[in-house]
This record gives sequence, structure tokens and C-alpha cells, in this order.
Amino acid sequence: MSIIFDSQKYAYASRRKVVYGKKGMVCTSQPLAAQAGLDILKQGGNAIDAAVAAAACLTVVEPTSNGLGSDAFALIWKDGKLLGLNASGQSPKAITAEKVKKLGYTKMPLLGWLPVTVPGAVGAWAELSQKHGKLPFEALLQPAIDYAAEGFAVTPTVARLWEKSFQTYSKECKSSLFSEWFRVFAPKGRAPFAGEIWYAKDHAKTLEELAKTKCVSFYKGDLAQKIDDFSRQTGGYLTKEDLSCYEPEWVEPICIDYKGYHIWEMPPNGHGIVALMALNILKKMDISCKESAETYHKQIEAMKLAFEDGKRYISDKRFMKATVAQLLCEEYAQKRKQQIGQKAILPKHGNPFCGGTVYLCTADKEGNMVSYIQSNYENFGSAIVIPNTGIALHDRGANFSLDEAMENCIAPCKKPYHTIIPGFITKNGQPIGPFGVMGGFMQPQGHVQTIMNLIDFHMNPQEALDAPRWQWTGEKRVLVEREFPISITEELLRKGHEIFVEPESIDFGRGQMILKQPDGVLAGATEPRADGMVAVW
Repeated sequence: MSIIFDSQKYAYASRRKVVYGKKGMVCTSQPLAAQAGLDILKQGGNAIDAAVAAAACLTVVEPTSNGLGSDAFALIWKDGKLLGLNASGQSPKAITAEKVKKLGYTKMPLLGWLPVTVPGAVGAWAELSQKHGKLPFEALLQPAIDYAAEGFAVTPTVARLWEKSFQTYSKECKSSLFSEWFRVFAPKGRAPFAGEIWYAKDHAKTLEELAKTKCVSFYKGDLAQKIDDFSRQTGGYLTKEDLSCYEPEWVEPICIDYKGYHIWEMPPNGHGIVALMALNILKKMDISCKESAETYHKQIEAMKLAFEDGKRYISDKRFMKATVAQLLCEEYAQKRKQQIGQKAILPKHGNPFCGGTVYLCTADKEGNMVSYIQSNYENFGSAIVIPNTGIALHDRGANFSLDEAMENCIAPCKKPYHTIIPGFITKNGQPIGPFGVMGGFMQPQGHVQTIMNLIDFHMNPQEALDAPRWQWTGEKRVLVEREFPISITEELLRKGHEIFVEPESIDFGRGQMILKQPDGVLAGATEPRADGMVAVW
């Protein structure tokens, strides 16, 4: 088995250095969560235990991106096999597209009860711990409980995102439905400053309840009743019955062969398949030089085509007409490749019937590895917080369509198109490691760029995450970071792309990665677009 990168081959000036370790590693977007995961490893826990502990901590220390009311997905390498856990939730039984449209909506909103589906993240914690963990579940949640009860210093990126959400909610959340958000997350009438101590007493009590009941309370106990009561009092659709029916789902991960490496993603309803479709197109093209307008043009055009197919066909797997096999068909990728010319196109979906998120990764000395992601979707989610619990409900249902001709149209007990995607790399049946880039519809774009940086351009993990990124946002519009080469920007403009340089990098994804070298040494990276840290043993 060969390692992907050659540190001497590419001279990209990375802002950080790769971190190496032997016994274990935890990479997250927040240092306290990374350290909590590492502490669990040192206590005798495995990579799965560490992932659960870090994920629980992130609901406290990075509430701008995830929370107790989030969804989650995980890829787990254990006992020589890659496993997938889909912990996204279904829509309430009482909701329909017709009801939403009667309220005056032409598309799903981001705020309020309408986009709320059953939260799956806490169910994922319990499931992962029960099936694959080593330490008692209570021990895994204790670090999060301590941070919530004793307070912690808010990190700079989280403070910026918090302030952004506060400004948005101050304008758009005037109803009493949202008053609990302001009481819990802006008790001083503002977002906390960087370095300021923030306490989450309600979160601590809820986390203690989750630890004691192994999360059963959230779906069938006192916490479920509190969610049900508030929903009924405020005109919501989510009920205790919806919660009691929920279980995380073990699924078969999907993959493609990309130049000798297998790139793995979660199957739909997640949109990891979008990254695989784009890579399927790109591997059929001649790409040798990274800093070339032609390379970027091909990447952008392939991404457009994959996204258009994704938006058209991805849904709850029970409702999809196009299969994973059809969407990843080599012949179909060849057909899509032929649509890429020298100029930017306005993409359309093809016909395949031819044959605010947090990401973390962990690894331990036993060879277990976890690629894990959980998310509110937009900022704090729906801006609905269940009174006296700290449970901020996500708004994942915002990705449902209201077009009843579409497979992704909202309907009772249905999972929406989901943007959170953990990734994993193997070669010759052996694990190379987990990777991920958080950030809504940036995620498959970040996956494609990171994988190509590693495999095509031989960057090391830190270089692959640090490299300047682009983001396609629709039609011919492409955003680029300030560090993106100006000369290439000018050439892309001549090819018909509409290029916009963004002043901040926060919307270009925030990734983590752990790669295993042939001698077993772990190489970890976390990028400077977040407050991340590689905790290593």
C-alpha cells in the first residue's frame, strides 16, 4: 500500500504543518472537542468512543454549526470493513407539500417549525457507542457536560458565526416562537465575544439526561415529551410519535475507483454521490497541472453537471427513480464529460437511465477510524429552542422541494436531500483514512478539490486542505477565495465564468483529515478556515 502524498513533490506554501502521531488522533474544528476525544483514547476508548465524545462536545462549544437537535452521518472503519450510519431524520407524519403551500410558501423556509425533521445526532451517539464503543456511554458525554456546566472560552470563528446569526435572527425572528433562542444563546442581548466565557446550563442538564438514559429520553422519554409539548403549544408538526419511531440506519457506503484509490461516500439521501459523479467525469479527462485555468475550468464544469443531476435525482432512497448504479455508471460519466467544452455552460440534469456543519475524524492504535459529521444546516438551524433544554432544532427539511413531481418533494415520514457528507479513502482494501469538508453545498465541491489535491497533485494533507478554493453557486457564478491566483481568475473570465472574489474564507468549507502511512503512523490536518486542532497521542 502506498501513501497518497509526497511532501517533497509539491511546493505549496501551507499555512500549517502536518501533525504526525502513532497511538491515536482526533481532528475537529474546535480545540476543546479535539482534546476531549484524545482524553477518551487515553482512558482506553477506541476511535468510535472518541468520535462520540468529540461530537457531543461540539454541540456545546460550537453551537453555531450543530447542536442537540442536529442530524449526523458516519463512516467507520472497523474490523477490516467500512460501515455507514445514516442518522438523518424523517419529516413529521402531519406535514405535506399542500399544507406548506397553503401557508403561502413557494419554497421551504429556513426558520420555524416547517423545516424541522426528527433530529438524529443523539441517536447516532448511542448507536455508535452501543454497537462499536468500549467505554461506558456516560463517560463519553462527561466532557461535554463539564464544558456546558463550567463554561468555556468562545473561539474566534465561532464568535464571528454567532454574531452573524444574532444579526440575522434579530431581524427575522420577531415571533415569541423564537424567544428561547435569544434567552439561551444571547442572554446579554448580544452574541458572546471571542474569548468570553459562555455557560450552557440547560445543555448540561439535557446531556446528563441523555447520558443517564443512553439517549432514549430524547425519543421516548421526558425530553421527547418536552419537544412534543412545545410543538403543540406553538403550532409545530413534530410529535412524540414521530420521535418514538426513529432509529439510525446502518447503510452500505458507496464508492468509485479514482486513479487506483477508492473514494467512499454515504449513499442518498446524502449528496456525497455528487462528489463521486464529478470525480467520475474528471478521471476521464487529461489533468496534469493544478495551477492552470484549464484544470479549474474542467473541475467547475464537472461539478456543475454532477450537482444538477444531484438536485434532480437525490432524495430519500425509497422515493428515488434513478439508482446509485445508474448515477455512477461509467458510460453515463463519459456522456456527461462530452458536454464540457472550452466555455462555461449553463448546466442541465442528464438522463442517467442508461445502464453552519461540523466535521471530525478519529483514529486509534487498533486501526479503527471514524469519519463523522453532524449539522444544524443553516447557522443554529430553525431558531427553535425547546424551553429549558438547550435543544436547538435543525432546519434540514429546508432542502425538501414543494414540487410534487419531484422525488424530493416533502411528504410525511420522508428524509430530505441532505448536504452533510463524511468521506473516506481506501486502497487495495486497506484504509488510507477519513476526510471531510463541512459547509452545506460546498461540501462535495470541497471533497472533489481535496481529493484531487491529494491524488492528482500529490499534496500532503495540510496542503490539500489549505489550497485556495473555488465554489460554484449556480448558473455560471463561481466564488473564489482571496488567495486564488489572479491570472487564472482572468482566464476563467475569458472562458465565460462569472468570477467573484470573496473577502472571507469562512464559506469555503472547514475540513479535517487523517491519513495512515504504510508504517502505521497517522498524518493529520485541520485547516485555518476554522479554529481547528489536531490532538495527537
